[in-house]
Amino acid sequence: MEIREYILDILLTVVMIISTLVLILRFWQDLTIAVAATLMMLSLGGLFLSLQVKVRKLEKSVVSRERMLRSNLEEMAKRMAIKHDMAISHLNELVGEYSKRVYR
Repeated sequence: MEIREYILDILLTVVMIISTLVLILRFWQDLTIAVAATLMMLSLGGLFLSLQVKVRKLEKSVVSRERMLRSNLEEMAKRMAIKHDMAISHLNELVGEYSKRVYR
């Protein structure tokens, strides 16, 4: 996990927390409201960051599975082409053999 990938999300979380503190500045007389609002914004920001990390992991997983499926399909296509060529050559041999028998 590189911190550069998440710097925008971290900055937005910090802005959200600071804006919450500014909004509740007049409620500093009631410390419970101020602490609860700050904790709520911290948890919401953490939730957003956690969600972003999970989405990136899922994205990487999908890309790796797609790459694996593509390589498997290419490998299978090569094997099927080889089997097809072998079957065609075998059929050509059989047709040639039967045509020789018919003309004799």
